[in-house]
Formats: sequence, structure tokens, C-alpha cells
Amino acid sequence: MNKNPSGTPKNGEEPAVEAVFVPEVSAARYEKWFPQLSAEAREKLLTYHSELIKFNRTINLISPGTAKSADATHFADAVLASEEIQKHLIPDAPLYDFGSGNGIPGLVFGLLYPQVKVVLVDRDQRKLEFCKHIAATLKLTNVSTHVGGVEELPSGSIKNAVARGFAPLSKALLLTRKPLAKGGRFFHMKGDGWANELAQVPSQLFSVWSPSLLAQYRIPDSNAEMGVVLTEKIGD
Repeated sequence: MNKNPSGTPKNGEEPAVEAVFVPEVSAARYEKWFPQLSAEAREKLLTYHSELIKFNRTINLISPGTAKSADATHFADAVLASEEIQKHLIPDAPLYDFGSGNGIPGLVFGLLYPQVKVVLVDRDQRKLEFCKHIAATLKLTNVSTHVGGVEELPSGSIKNAVARGFAPLSKALLLTRKPLAKGGRFFHMKGDGWANELAQVPSQLFSVWSPSLLAQYRIPDSNAEMGVVLTEKIGD
């Protein structure tokens, strides 16, 4: 198209339309990484992945830098962490996903373990509307949402919680001290800086929380090492 020196189209010409990059959603990668999952579970992950990419154009669900590798960066991370977390849940108690945002890891956990009730907690109603859309699309009857801050939840009401990208460890423990019941378990999904975060926790919090490294794992096709830190509430 001929343009004037300013770079804008001449009169009567249609403006150029920039191509929108749509990251590939590969069934083969999910099958390669997670052969232990049922075909139905992998299909649900693919559907969730596709919807996440589509809605990310209008809602800030993931950063543009991770869109191309969302299957590894977000979904594989959630699957691997969920496999460890489910072994250590307090039985017959819902799992709350604090600061759920785009629904990861709560929605992934919910689709992998339909026998566990999952509650997604976030202040952003638009993001929770997306999560409700995913839950309905995947027919996840075990998933519900709560709009509001974590610290506003009833005192002592939660026995199981998980968080990914919610807050640094110290702040997360301060914010959730009230709603977590004594004996409750809080699972923190962290990168390889988990030890530094743990070292920065004020010593007085250790009278309330008992921390331990629950699991470490590597993201497929990368060198990224992730971990799950468990903090059990031992005091008030």
C-alpha cells in the first residue's frame, strides 16, 4: 500500500490491519508431558488453555511474555503442583485458591480431582467471571467463586489453601492468619527463590506457622525448578 510520508493511508485507502499472534495450543505436548492423565483430563486442559489465550486479548489474565509457553509456564506448573498437594490435603475440607486471578491453579486442581471442592477467591470480578465461564464449559460442578479479599473471609473458616503469585511468603502469612483454622494447611507455589522468601519471614510468625518444603519439580522442556512450600498453622 502506498502511504504518505507520515505513514498513514492516503484518502480512500483501507488502513492496514496488524496480524494478531495466536500461540499454538498443542495436544501432543500435553500427551507427552502427562501420559498419566486421562484423555478427558488432557482435553479439558486444552480447552482451558485455548479459552485463556482467547480471553487474554481483552482481560489481563497472563502476561504477554508467557502466552507462547502457557502450557509449560502455567498449566504444567499447576498439574505438577496439584499432584503433590492433593496427597497432603486435610480430608473433607474445600481447597481455597487465594488470589486466583485466571483460575490457575484452582481450576486445574478442580478438573484433575473432581472429588475435592475448590473455591476461587479474588477481588477482580471480571477474572472470576472468566473462571466461572471455564468451570461451566468444563462442567466442573466442584468449583465455586468468592469475590473479595482473602483477609475478609470468616475467622478460622479455612483448612486447606493454595496460592500462586498471590504475595511474597511473609505477606501471604500475615493476610491469611485470621481465616486459616488452627491446624490448617497453606500450600504456596514458588519458583527457585522460595528459600530467600522463607528466610525473610519474621521470626515471630514461626510461633503461628510451621513451614516446610513439600516438593520440588521441573517444568517440562525447561530448566525452571519450582517448589511447593507448606505452612501449617500451629498457633493463633
